[in-house]
Amino acid sequence: MEKLNEEGQWIVLMGFVISIGIFFLALLLNQSVLVGQTTAEGVLEFTKSDIQDLRSEVWTIHARERDPCLDDIEKIALARKTTVIHIDPDDSRGWIIHYNNGLTDYFEVVRDGGWYY
Repeated sequence: MEKLNEEGQWIVLMGFVISIGIFFLALLLNQSVLVGQTTAEGVLEFTKSDIQDLRSEVWTIHARERDPCLDDIEKIALARKTTVIHIDPDDSRGWIIHYNNGLTDYFEVVRDGGWYY
């Protein structure tokens, strides 16, 4: 009786093991990309950075009347982040900032001498 040639079976078995290994590596890589993406989205949606950006924009405006760019800021915030921002000049030579995104409600009065909450 002739001896069976088992070399072909080893080749198929090793190909199967390698393909399963590649599948698990791809799965791990996919999960790490998703975790990194959700972490970045959490940082981008953090309201503290939005409020700080808004305060710095208002701080750079020295005019006492309403600037047209403030209307654009309010419209863009509502369209992109569903955030209601209202900025008005105050009678006592300052600005009133109101920020509300549904979770965070922030109110501040900005005057020449500094920030008043």
